[in-house]
Amino acid sequence: MIKYILFFILILTNYSNTYATPNKEISSLQVAQNILMKIYQENAVTFYCRIPFNRQKQIQLPKGFLTPKYKNRANKMEWEHIVPVENFGKLFKEWNAGDSTCINHSKKYYKGRKCVLKTSLEFRFMISDMYNLVPAIGMVNAMRSNYNFSELEKNTPNAFGICDMKFQKNLVQPPVYTRGEIARIYLYFEKAYPRFKISKKMRPLLMIWDKKYPVTKWECKRAKIIEQIQKNKNEILTERCQSTFLTQE
Repeated sequence: MIKYILFFILILTNYSNTYATPNKEISSLQVAQNILMKIYQENAVTFYCRIPFNRQKQIQLPKGFLTPKYKNRANKMEWEHIVPVENFGKLFKEWNAGDSTCINHSKKYYKGRKCVLKTSLEFRFMISDMYNLVPAIGMVNAMRSNYNFSELEKNTPNAFGICDMKFQKNLVQPPVYTRGEIARIYLYFEKAYPRFKISKKMRPLLMIWDKKYPVTKWECKRAKIIEQIQKNKNEILTERCQSTFLTQE
């Protein structure tokens, strides 16, 4: 009898872990973005290129900044998912195959992001998780797309001139000052949402970046603010911030 009870508890535990939603409060991407705008008022610069933006999300590009593509998105800030939506969205069956409830006014079935948003609360928590969202120039966000991060050959040119960001095929090399934070966002996301797994190819690099580029005061302060609003702790950052320094408010 005891064996059956233990087995039942184990099943419930596994079920709970599989469908964990550590983001307990924010299930709307628009709400998350509005909150982040307020959080970033004291540090209103884009993540990759460190260019200021105002409350209307407008950006004045400096001299030497190149706009190779998506020029209509070059002067506005957008919120970028460091772990791309497609990378975790495709893990839901509704993303790939749709659902019987995903039918439009023309009685045609649809799938992808729109369908998962409709059918899965877990996905809505994931897409709205503020730990995974950073401000980026719209054009940079568009060019990064869902490409994986990497370290490229030294002679790879900067894609945006004075902004040290490089592209090669389906890979992107971010500026040095962003690499540690990128790594810790990926590590957090994997720990928070068991459905998502970092690729074997990418993991070693992220582990190196995490150790080589330690947390900053802003990174830790931002995490504390998000924790209070989103009601879940970023265990990766809690550990790193405590071991590096006590965050000064």
